Amino acid sequence: MKDKTYTMEIAGLKRELPLCSINDKIDIAAFIIFGDVELTVAASAELLKKAPDFDVIITPEAKSIPLAYEMSRQSGKPYVVARKKVKLYMRNPVGVNVKSITTEGVQKLYISEAEANMMEGRRVLVVDDVISTGESLEAVRQLVKLAGGDIVASCAVLAEGDAANRDDIIFLEPLPLFNK
Repeated sequence: MKDKTYTMEIAGLKRELPLCSINDKIDIAAFIIFGDVELTVAASAELLKKAPDFDVIITPEAKSIPLAYEMSRQSGKPYVVARKKVKLYMRNPVGVNVKSITTEGVQKLYISEAEANMMEGRRVLVVDDVISTGESLEAVRQLVKLAGGDIVASCAVLAEGDAANRDDIIFLEPLPLFNK
């Protein structure tokens, strides 16, 4: 049996997203940016066109890292990854709780003191691949606030489900949820 997919155009590129069940009532279209260099470059350029002036990018440790890297490369601005675990090299880490739709259980996100200092008093752009429930977004925003950064915008390639109705995020395309 052929896997079900959802076809969409993102940053001028057509992609087939596999449908995945998250429970007995809803499927989501899985957007995996890993390995898709063409889409990463194109989506980064389009998001940068929509973004206000910023000094630093921050993204949660997940599929959005290539996007943050490419936006950093294209803009010449640094980026920070909010890590899922404290690493040995992270001095005086700051952490917050996060619950994501695609990850089971409660997680934490951390930044080091040096990363917090990089954002303090600076204009920060929050970047993610997909915003759905907004839980990961809110956790990253909390980290920026704890660091003393000024969030100028939050952006993502896709806004899933009700997130497409939010007026506090910048995104390229809406992504529907699929009721069974």
